[in-house]
Amino acid sequence: MSPNLIPFLIVGIFALALFAWNAYRRFRLVALGRPEDRFSNFGKRLWNMLFYAVGQRRVATRSYLFGLNHLIFHGFFWVIIIASLMVLLEGLFPAYISLAYLSTGAYYTLSCIFDIVWALMVVSIIVAMSRRAFFRPGYVLPIKSDAMITLSMIFLMVVSFYGLKAAGVAGGTVAAAGYMPVSGFVASVFMSGIPQQSLPAYANTFWWLFVIALFAFMNYLAVTKHMHIVTAIPNCFFKSLDKVTPQPREEFKKGNAFGVGRVDQFGWKGLFDSLACTDCGRCSDVCPATATGKVLNPRLVIADIKYNLLKNGAALRTGDKVALPLIDEKGEKDGTVPEEAIWDCMTCRACMEVCPVFIEHVPKIVDMRRNLVETHANFPEELLLFFENIEQRSNPWGIAPADRTKWTEDLDVKPFKAGKTEYLFYVGCFGSFDARSRKVTVDIARILNAAGVSWGILGKEEPCCGDSMRQLGNEFIFDRMVRDNVSMFKEKGVRKVITQCPHCYNILKHDYRQYGADFEVIHHTELISDLLDEGRLELKGDAAPGKVVFHDSCYLGRYNDVYSPPRHAVALATGVAPAEMERNRSRSFCCGAGGGRMWLEEDVGERINIARVSEALEEKPQTICVSCPYCLTMFEDGLKDKGADEDVQVLDVAEIVARRVVGE
Repeated sequence: MSPNLIPFLIVGIFALALFAWNAYRRFRLVALGRPEDRFSNFGKRLWNMLFYAVGQRRVATRSYLFGLNHLIFHGFFWVIIIASLMVLLEGLFPAYISLAYLSTGAYYTLSCIFDIVWALMVVSIIVAMSRRAFFRPGYVLPIKSDAMITLSMIFLMVVSFYGLKAAGVAGGTVAAAGYMPVSGFVASVFMSGIPQQSLPAYANTFWWLFVIALFAFMNYLAVTKHMHIVTAIPNCFFKSLDKVTPQPREEFKKGNAFGVGRVDQFGWKGLFDSLACTDCGRCSDVCPATATGKVLNPRLVIADIKYNLLKNGAALRTGDKVALPLIDEKGEKDGTVPEEAIWDCMTCRACMEVCPVFIEHVPKIVDMRRNLVETHANFPEELLLFFENIEQRSNPWGIAPADRTKWTEDLDVKPFKAGKTEYLFYVGCFGSFDARSRKVTVDIARILNAAGVSWGILGKEEPCCGDSMRQLGNEFIFDRMVRDNVSMFKEKGVRKVITQCPHCYNILKHDYRQYGADFEVIHHTELISDLLDEGRLELKGDAAPGKVVFHDSCYLGRYNDVYSPPRHAVALATGVAPAEMERNRSRSFCCGAGGGRMWLEEDVGERINIARVSEALEEKPQTICVSCPYCLTMFEDGLKDKGADEDVQVLDVAEIVARRVVGE
């Protein structure tokens, strides 16, 4: 037994106890959050953790090639953990535990790997620091003092490791010396003049230096943002198992807190998210609000939640008054989210799509909107008329429900009848009332008729789906609307639904299931693609729209992974696959209308639709193709503002196909 054992136990027990206490102090704050089921389907969750956390699946992508450096560092880190454990055990039990007791091949191989990996990890750190110092992208934070302290501790571990090994090499006690190039170099340069009898003392000094650096590093993690090294891995385990997880329903009972106005009203996973954030800034990089100069920065929202939790945690545990509000009009203090940032969000999920540790930004923002709307009646003034129109007339403009069927004047459209009609064509508010979107509705109807599809409509009985109400936080009215809608759908025997709008598609397909809805939902681009593949649509003549560039709807793409069908339909109709913008598919840039932003003014920074139109025009198209009435409106408005409306047209997928099926 080594004489180091007793002192090590004293130091080690103290260090581990301190780490456990600091970790406990943070993790017990997570328990303040609302209950959530994040343990079901253990096998799938374990696979997610291994694939995304250990395998770093989201870290290194085509969009973030520098993530390769982090991937390499992450791989080295696991090797370093094993190497560090061996250093400790060999120092404590040299007579019983040593790599030298392994077979010759294993001993030489592991000695070589451990020796080289420590050096390569230093190279990886230098590369990362150089990038932040000299080539830093705007979304990456500059080097901070806590990062420098952490790196200093790692560097001290590296120095002490090589000092320890070099002392053994210089003393001739390491049989694998010829397979340890870095330690051999250190021994030849720095220890060649040291007397042999002094080398064991040097080795022991470096061993203790390594122990102290390791324990200091471990405890520093527990009180800084670098705690994400510990929390990021389980956060991948706790990720949502479904692509789309609707916002939880509220219980509208007297005394209930609506939405989230205090940090402990988030679910515990929401609080754990804040501890798992790595500050990588990718969410800010893809956020359309951040990119166009708005107040919202999703990274800062998560940082504010974390700071608020740490600041108010003790008071929340004892029931005392919190010192720091979660939401504030200006949000000028760290730990407080500005109201304007909450209303800036398009709920496009771009932030969630790129987050390497699966932080759920959008649900938190919608939860805070709920609190502002339901608890405080605090929302932008222009939403007042919108809320009233939806509640009273079931459409955003307050138009009489009888006008929902005006688009059918020149068509033979039949009402939906259970048992006789296969599909309900859920037209939606835009498709029914907006003059431009009505043209798309008519073309969808003509395509369905040409293919012999059995379909019908609800006519003036069709209600608003309520998507914007839910995304804007008016859960009380949304809840009432959906109860009535689901009841009507069941009464009418609806089994299959075609939607024109991705927002209707998403909420009918996912959120309505919270209320017992049980019907199949298909977007019109999916159905059109299938009809073309099945040969049920005859393409006639040549109605080529020129060069077509395609824009992905957030609610069709990122929310539901519907990327290929609309492109496939356009390719079959035109004979050429549509061109792509620089940001496409899961990296598509929002048009600026989602999350209820269609009904709000955009007064700060560059308008989002202008930014997206500019990106589309870089491809020099004759046609910008969309699959969403919101996107259609935003692109046409953007083209007018850019002065390019005469040169470029905006068409829905259905319009491009209809030109080949039924003519102009």
